Amino acid sequence: MNLMEMFLKGGLIMWPILLLSVIGLAVIIEKLLSLRKAKVNVPKFILTVETLLRKNDVAGTIQVLKGEKSPIAVIIKKALRKHKYGYQRVREAIEDSGNQEVGKLERGMWVLATVAGAAPLLGFLGTVTGMVTAFMTVEHLQGNATPADLAAGIYEALITTVFGLVVGIPALIAYNYLLSQINKVVLDMEAISTDVIDTLEDVSHGNKTVTSSEFDVDM
Repeated sequence: MNLMEMFLKGGLIMWPILLLSVIGLAVIIEKLLSLRKAKVNVPKFILTVETLLRKNDVAGTIQVLKGEKSPIAVIIKKALRKHKYGYQRVREAIEDSGNQEVGKLERGMWVLATVAGAAPLLGFLGTVTGMVTAFMTVEHLQGNATPADLAAGIYEALITTVFGLVVGIPALIAYNYLLSQINKVVLDMEAISTDVIDTLEDVSHGNKTVTSSEFDVDM
């Protein structure tokens, strides 16, 4: 028996399980691509930004970050554009932008969590409906049912359970893995943001000023 025959013997419950598998796979691929884009070489990033800021070159820092598409680069660019308004505005810009970027990273994770929880439940629902079918067959044949007569209901009961778990278990593993990677990116964001703020304060305490012309840089 091939996979398609097994799928069809699982009954109608197999179709929502299949839909969940497609949705879950799409979310996993999208999140992996997003995380790949979000990752940066933290030591190199910090060194580049800190070197420019210590030269009092805010405009140059923003220009360099234009070539970066990672969330942390977006956060730092927005923050540096608020530097002339004071450190409080810089912190607020980092916090606001950080919340937005984290929200983007976490977007869709609830869908994957739903797939991980719903797929096994649908499989168990198929188990119940399959057993109901088997007992209805016994009743229809007035107790004279043979194993062959019960096979359809039993197939449905077992196959839906198997497919539900096959979809749910990888989805749960993927959810936990992606969540751990998102948390790692968030920690990197916090480390880089803290370093940028500290560097700006150090430069300021060194009696270095930033001219307003340095902020005439387009987004």
